[in-house]
Amino acid sequence: MRVAFANEPAYPDRPNEDFIGATADAVVLLDGASIPPGITSACSHSVRWYSHTLGSTLLAEMTQSTGPLPELLAQGIKHVTSLHDFTCDLTHGGSPSATVIMLRHTADRLDWLVLGDSTLILDTGTPEPKVISDDRLEQVAAPHRTRLDSLRGGTPEHADARREYVETLGTYRNRDRGFWVASTDPLAADQALTGTTPTDQVHAAALLTDGAADAVNRYQLTTWRGLLDTLAEHGPAVLIRRVRAAEQSDPHGKQWPRSKVYDDATAALCDLEHIAAQ
Repeated sequence: MRVAFANEPAYPDRPNEDFIGATADAVVLLDGASIPPGITSACSHSVRWYSHTLGSTLLAEMTQSTGPLPELLAQGIKHVTSLHDFTCDLTHGGSPSATVIMLRHTADRLDWLVLGDSTLILDTGTPEPKVISDDRLEQVAAPHRTRLDSLRGGTPEHADARREYVETLGTYRNRDRGFWVASTDPLAADQALTGTTPTDQVHAAALLTDGAADAVNRYQLTTWRGLLDTLAEHGPAVLIRRVRAAEQSDPHGKQWPRSKVYDDATAALCDLEHIAAQ
């Protein structure tokens, strides 16, 4: 695979909690779950530490093993948990967590895994690409967003509402009838969306954190087909710039209510057409 990607923090002076890594045959994308001010964690490690440590672990596993992706994800979560289970209280609900996308080219097929609300797009050459995203978080979150969405972004009241919103979502994390992300429990890997697609049926694949997928999901700047075209013709950095422009045009969330004015954004495009031509 030929992989091009762009990765930009929400704010230049804050750490980027997304992770993107790739080899010729594998791509891993993680979106670390930000912890708002006022919420304490019993873990001494940052969200960035978690997403980057798990992401690099998964990429190494995928280059060394052809095992099922959920199995590799479970092993990765178990390994990262072992790195800090003696120094941190990992039973606390505020332990770092992240969404995960894993994409691997093996022989004549693509194996993929999606856990959490990041988005994988497979361009199969049809007018509408195949879009894979785990929407369980959105289903859980929607009923709890009323107060948050009614408040002006950037105000103390909005910050309080966001803190309350995140604390509420934490009670649904990694449990039945809730939503699932990578954190401390390897069993979360069993809840991932997975699939296999013949390589000759896919022209390209795109991996997006929600900060990049908002180009379609929130701001409606384009369609999924249009997003793929933007990535192919102009590159991932241009897509992220367009998202930033939309965010900047609505700094208080009046047009597009949201919990954060800006979000870390990562987009990757994997070109598979040259594989089929070989």
